[in-house]
Amino acid sequence: MGVSTSPPEKGPEKDGIAVVTVDFPPVNALPVDGWFALADAVRAAGRDPRVRCVVLAAKGRGFNAGVDIKELQARGPGALVGANRGCFEAFSAVYECEVPVVAAVRGFCLGGGIGLVGNADVVVASEDAVFGLPELDRGALGAATHLSRLVPQHLMRALYYTSRTVTAAELHAHGSVWRVVPRDELNAAALELAREIAAKDGELLRLAKAAINGIDPVDIRRSYRFEQGFTFEASVSGVADRVRDRFGKEEA
Repeated sequence: MGVSTSPPEKGPEKDGIAVVTVDFPPVNALPVDGWFALADAVRAAGRDPRVRCVVLAAKGRGFNAGVDIKELQARGPGALVGANRGCFEAFSAVYECEVPVVAAVRGFCLGGGIGLVGNADVVVASEDAVFGLPELDRGALGAATHLSRLVPQHLMRALYYTSRTVTAAELHAHGSVWRVVPRDELNAAALELAREIAAKDGELLRLAKAAINGIDPVDIRRSYRFEQGFTFEASVSGVADRVRDRFGKEEA
């Protein structure tokens, strides 16, 4: 349980790949400490001169279910501030990772999961993968910045307002998912792509990552922090608690 970093299970370590795996049963809804741990792991992998590509993976039923709503309900404003900061750090770590990041997405990718995937360099997904932002159903806001990197603007708005999800196949049609494979082939497909990337010169890859980030038309970090301000406003106004309380009863 937690966040771990390892070389691929198969193949020589000289492949230059680090696999960062998230495992927070039952649904990979990360607590505050989990987001910071993920940020630290991704940054450490990117700094390692032996690493030329990072694969971001998850164990369990789905890739990521966002923040731990129960922790927010139990701890109140302190947990919200922590979750905001933790998500910001984790998303930034993926975006700023010194080498390319391949996200291997299985099952559900919701809320904070969109922040991770939207900041990854490439996405490989299983056939059962679904992507969405159920924030309005959970008393939160945020990550529209990252969903905008996966789908066109008007589709992003429709998905955001309705809390609907899209499939891996639909994202593949939009060009934001590299490949869609059966669930039991996901890890192999992600590693296949990672090995192709890692075969390049490591120093040149790092320069390429910095160059591509430098020409992004949107300042991802600033845009997301702007969104987070409205998340906090919803909390202090009482709107977030009202929606979260309803969400908790529906879950029960």
